[in-house]
Amino acid sequence: MDKDTLTQIEQLLTEVQQDIDDPDTSYKLRTARQLLSIRKQRNEALDEATDEAISDEEILENLRELGYM
Repeated sequence: MDKDTLTQIEQLLTEVQQDIDDPDTSYKLRTARQLLSIRKQRNEALDEATDEAISDEEILENLRELGYM
């Protein structure tokens, strides 16, 4: 998933969480935001590992175009 997409989802969840009063719903939104944060960290770690493992820029670009990175 694209990092910008993850950021947008997190912003939307934050805005919705601020607009509600139900503690159970707020908890669920906060948990969803935490899971997004974990996904972002894992994506960043994967990107770094791939960059280190693959030195050919053309292969990296092809993987990015296919949505793998």
